[in-house]
Amino acid sequence: MEKQYIDITAYEGEGYKPMIDYMSWRVAMLRYCEELEVQNLKTMQQHNESDEVFILLKGSCTLFTGGLGEAINHMDAVKMEPLKLYNVKRGVWHTHTLDKEATVLIVENQDTSDLNSPVVKLTEEQIRNLKELYLQ
Repeated sequence: MEKQYIDITAYEGEGYKPMIDYMSWRVAMLRYCEELEVQNLKTMQQHNESDEVFILLKGSCTLFTGGLGEAINHMDAVKMEPLKLYNVKRGVWHTHTLDKEATVLIVENQDTSDLNSPVVKLTEEQIRNLKELYLQ
């Protein structure tokens, strides 16, 4: 196969890695990293200009949401199922935890960055709530 026709890439590292940026969209991979273990979750983020799509390819991943608005309100969790598409809507507070075997495909706006994706520190009560949701 001629390289001019298809780019083939892989990622075996830890954490978040943009793989392809094209025009207005980005495809990234998310893999296990220690900071995403449920006992280490300390923040949630929201994207003000983009939905964010997650697809679990392998392993285990739980998505947590914290509602819309300026502050985190009602928290919830969903254990992702492989090959199902999970679209976190623009403006929804969210975070996730992954096991060591997990690989998640992410699709988002190419310009998604810290400039348009605020992060908020979780309170001790919110951290306890995340842990309880994870164990359910």
